[in-house]
Amino acid sequence: MLNLFPSDAKDPANAIWVDLYNPTADEIGQVSAALAVDIPERDELEEIESSSRLKSEDGVLQLSTPVSAHGDDDGPTPVGFLLTKKALITIRYTEMRAFEATAHLCNKKAGDLTSGEIFVSLLEGMVEYGADMLEEIGTHLNAMSRQAFGHYSKPPKRGIKRRTRHLRDALVDVGMTGDKLSQIRESLLGLQRIAPFACEKADWIKPDLQTRLKTIERDIKSLDDFEVHLSNKVQFLLDAILGFINTEQNDIFKVLTIASVVGIPPTFFASMWGMNFKSIPEYNWAHGYAFGLSVIIISTVLPIAWFKWRGWW
Repeated sequence: MLNLFPSDAKDPANAIWVDLYNPTADEIGQVSAALAVDIPERDELEEIESSSRLKSEDGVLQLSTPVSAHGDDDGPTPVGFLLTKKALITIRYTEMRAFEATAHLCNKKAGDLTSGEIFVSLLEGMVEYGADMLEEIGTHLNAMSRQAFGHYSKPPKRGIKRRTRHLRDALVDVGMTGDKLSQIRESLLGLQRIAPFACEKADWIKPDLQTRLKTIERDIKSLDDFEVHLSNKVQFLLDAILGFINTEQNDIFKVLTIASVVGIPPTFFASMWGMNFKSIPEYNWAHGYAFGLSVIIISTVLPIAWFKWRGWW
């Protein structure tokens, strides 16, 4: 999809901002011919080397960074910028809140905006989105922490199967949260490189825009610190939930172990008196059956009482 801003622009050569959203080959060729620039393919935007993500040739800044897609099931997707003094070209493959807000601003103040102002506005929107996502993740991790140490820490009275399923779901939730957090960190790292590079190479950017770029750089550094805190919390919750799972397994094995130990004495006596030998004297006792049954019951109760007294059960 080819979007031109201001919206009354009929040709890419007359637009301040050209937004290529999931572009086709024809759209790429049209923009490339109109503005005399080479539009990078998606494979080029996905390269991770700094030399590939940050380029400056003949007054054209070619910048790219991975971003966290807005869809819950999508992974990181690349976004590319081609910035010149006259126009800004963006290449993206996902819906982004920052682009929607900047498009609204561009249509509202079309005659007063420059390519640099649109570029800075996009970066500010992307940083703001990253900050909002980190805040949501922080709130979600706080709720998970309260649940983990409030609900999971109590020994279950019943419903062990349901509790195990909840622990498994919590483990998956922590893993998905950690994955989302790593995507945001990757996006912020790319933006952190773009802002100072644009300040250095685009000397035609106005001083007030350079100040905004430096503010963006400082904001990203503070978000990096917050992201490190959240990553540590994710690791802490992961260790805690795995610890609860191990505790559940140990409790199950403890019950099975106690049951097997308690069953040994009565099994021994029952098998001893169940042998078919004529010389067993207890067979001739008047109360031999009651005696044998009492011994079996006592041999069952005594180990249970001992385990209970020791606090093992």
